[in-house]
Amino acid sequence: MAIKNLGYPIYALVLVLMLTACNKTPDSPDPKRPNILFAISDDQSYGHTSFEGCTFIDTPGFDQVAREGVYFFNCYAGSPGCAPSRSSIVTGRYHWQNEQSGQHASSWMKKHLSFIDLLDKNGYRTGRTGKGVGPFRYARNAKDSLFRATDAAGIEHSHIAYSPDNDERYADGISPTDYFANFKYFMENSPKGRPFFFWYGAKEPHRTYEQDSWKRHNKQLHDVEVPGFLPDNGLVRGDLLDYALEIEWFDLHLQRMLEYLREIGELENTIVVVTADNGMPFPRAKANGYDHGVHVPMAIRYPKKFPGGRTVKDPIGFVDLAPTFLELTETKTSGMLPFSGKSLVPLLAAEGEGQIDSSRAFILSGRERHSSSRYLNKGYPQRIIKGGDFLYIWNMEPELWPAGAPQRFHPQDSTRLMPMFGLDGQGDYIPDAAFMDIDDCPTKTFLIENHKDDNIQYYFELAVGKRPEFELFNVKKDPDCLYNLAGKAPYHAIEQKLKEQLLGELKRTKDPRVSGPNREVFNSYRRYSPIRKYPNPKTSKQPNI
Repeated sequence: MAIKNLGYPIYALVLVLMLTACNKTPDSPDPKRPNILFAISDDQSYGHTSFEGCTFIDTPGFDQVAREGVYFFNCYAGSPGCAPSRSSIVTGRYHWQNEQSGQHASSWMKKHLSFIDLLDKNGYRTGRTGKGVGPFRYARNAKDSLFRATDAAGIEHSHIAYSPDNDERYADGISPTDYFANFKYFMENSPKGRPFFFWYGAKEPHRTYEQDSWKRHNKQLHDVEVPGFLPDNGLVRGDLLDYALEIEWFDLHLQRMLEYLREIGELENTIVVVTADNGMPFPRAKANGYDHGVHVPMAIRYPKKFPGGRTVKDPIGFVDLAPTFLELTETKTSGMLPFSGKSLVPLLAAEGEGQIDSSRAFILSGRERHSSSRYLNKGYPQRIIKGGDFLYIWNMEPELWPAGAPQRFHPQDSTRLMPMFGLDGQGDYIPDAAFMDIDDCPTKTFLIENHKDDNIQYYFELAVGKRPEFELFNVKKDPDCLYNLAGKAPYHAIEQKLKEQLLGELKRTKDPRVSGPNREVFNSYRRYSPIRKYPNPKTSKQPNI
């Protein structure tokens, strides 16, 4: 095709076209690319938003994102614990693929790039506030030459905190970090003319809580819905209301960020993603493979490109987020290890609701070590698959205590055993004394102190008792995961299908627990948080719960 002379010398026109072609690469900054606000709470189960119909929690910020965007009904966290779950978010890989960088309180190695690193190189201004990707040990000095130097969630550009003059926090357990103020500082002080990615990582509703803080905030015990795995009484209901207050604090700062983006004219060009890293910090929830431990809220709003007002039921997971963000920002994957997830963009761009992509048949989660809770600092390995209405759990070492050992050595005297279940001579629970994969809290204390009560023993055993190797639950009918269907004849075909899918994916992703060569490699990774000492279960007398 001939080039017409439009009044410019032909050589000049050709030169302009050549320069344009050279400068316009897929990774070149483009201010028209979308911003991303990623908001993640710390320990919140899927049903605990007012959008989902929760009767004792009010979350207008989340509700706005879900109502105007896409609500993902079947989002499963990478793990029922924070560090491995967050590892999956930024790498797009299952935590068992990330070596130390997928294990609680271990080291983050340089080789495991975060998608946020690539956004930063691709012209995005990136930042965060609050909890990032942790707890991990990042490089302390030059000796940690193989460690990553900065948090995998990005850089904190400011550390604005509440002072006595402006402290509006409504419970003592709430972090002093002023999340919104730090977001606003980032927006006003980072380079203009470039799209942004901002990680808002609240430290709420992670424990500890101010007990009975709910009483100052027009909360009512009768509004609470108590999960079936917890006893229904005033103490447990109050504990759940204290948890509710902290979720509402997370949501309050989200509301402020959304309003600020609207005021400055950036909301419609911002993809807003809201989720939680794992489930609620209560017995049989957080640090467990049950639905309340791994099923989390998820909503994504970007009406400029994605039809809103929809509920999508395809099973999705945290491994899907990194490929989604890179596709939306036109960022290459160069340098990152291969993803295990796949982009959510086809689901976001679709018109329909319900199950959209039939090829998305299942999603995986799993856990290894949570806190230091067993002899020789061992974890409790689980692999979890959600497919259709069913959740299937493989407890790989069922001889271990799922919530941690019932007895430990005294922290100041490593030769002296503390009492069984951490109960002193008066029958009172000693803090930090037993079952340490459950955060110490009023509900845990109540279960332990009343475990001999005929009305409480059932709940105590659900929380801490040893479990069979395989568990299968119909979470549509049994969201509290109380009725194990594994091994029952009517469910044999479903169990076999989920088992085959689980094993196939574990082999594909080279999970050491299945593919070797060292199934116990996870226990060899150094833990940098405090380590407790426990008696050898093979030589010590322990109860058979």
